[in-house]
Parts: sequence; C-alpha cells; structure tokens
Amino acid sequence: MSRTLLICGHGPGISDAIARKFGAEGFRVGLVARNAERLEASARTLRDAGIEAKGFACDLADVAAIAPMVAKVREALGPITVLQWNAYTGGAGDLTTCDLAELRMVLDVGVLGPIAAVQAALPDLRTQADAAVLVTGGGFSTYSEQVDKMIVQWNTMGLAISKAAQHKLVGLLHQKLAGDNIYVGEVVVMGMVKGTAFDFGNATLEPATVADGFWRIYQGRSELSIDVG
Repeated sequence: MSRTLLICGHGPGISDAIARKFGAEGFRVGLVARNAERLEASARTLRDAGIEAKGFACDLADVAAIAPMVAKVREALGPITVLQWNAYTGGAGDLTTCDLAELRMVLDVGVLGPIAAVQAALPDLRTQADAAVLVTGGGFSTYSEQVDKMIVQWNTMGLAISKAAQHKLVGLLHQKLAGDNIYVGEVVVMGMVKGTAFDFGNATLEPATVADGFWRIYQGRSELSIDVG
C-alpha cells in the first residue's frame, strides 16, 4: 500500500534527512514551508534520488491556512500516513519585554499549528494501518537551572516556552490517539545539528542521525519520546 509523509517545516537539515529516510522506505513526500522556489528545488533533488516528492508553499504561522494545505497534499499525494511537525520560529526572546503578538506567533507555529494539522489530517490517519504523528522536539523543553540559564543568555525564551508546551502536546496526543491506532512520538534534539539555523560552525550532530531516530520510533510505535544528541 502506498504511504504519504507530510513534513511541515521543511529545510536543509533535519527535515530533509527525514524526507530521504522515509522516502527510501517507499513513502511519497509532501514538503511544506513558505518559500515555493526552495521547496521546488528540494522536491526536485528528492525526485532525482528516486523519491516521489512535491512542495506545498504555506506560512505555518497562519493557523487558518493549514487545513487547506493538508487538503492540497491529500489531493496531490493521497491520504496522509505520517504527519511530521518540524516547524518552529524564534522571536519573543525576552519574555519581560517582548511584544505579546510576537509570542503568540511563536506559539502558533509550535503548538496551535501542529494541533490544526492533526485535526485536518485525522480523517486520513484513522484509515491508515501504520499512521503516526511525529514531532521534532528540542532540549529547550527540558527543565533544569543550567538549561534555563542558557535559554536566557541566548535570548530564546519564547522558543523554549513553545517547545515545553509542544512536549506536553505530544504526550496528550500519544494518549488520545492510541485508541485509533495512531502512534504519536517525538525525537528531542539535544545537540547542535549540522546545516540548521543553530549551526555556527561547531555543530556535531548529523541530520541523518535524527532521521534514524524518527524511523526507529516509527517502526517501534511505543516510545513516547527519545533524546538524540
């Protein structure tokens, strides 16, 4: 049976490695990000590697645009088997001074966005024997004095709040959708990943290593969360 992977928040690092990993296993791949030209270039590269792929331009900060985007993916590539949420945004770095509208946008991308995508994809996911929702988590969601100190120093407080809420969201959906045989899990990235926005020349974690973690939890379908890095 043909399967479709929808990646929300595609870029040259983790999400592209996920596309290649799942694509090599026979998945058709839908790529979602804002820039249509970059998406088409990425999809073309995947097609050159023998993976059926198509780009769908969408601003994932616009929660109302997500359901129509999911419908377009369904029409073009068939029912969605795996929804992978990789999107995030910075902003609201200092919670004591930030514009609350900026913080709201960070939460729209990290929390409301995946909820909207799950709601839109749920009719498909309920019909797929190996359906899943997979989320790229971050070490910023971890509570410790050392981590919180680093977050404040790096001026990434809004992102940390978003990732913490997203971590709870994964746990809730894991429980809620288990009865529909829909697996929900996350890979928490605990290091700097090469080729991503946080790579300042000292990143050591390969995107393919993160993608392998996603494939492992997808195959096992039991672990709620694993750390990589």
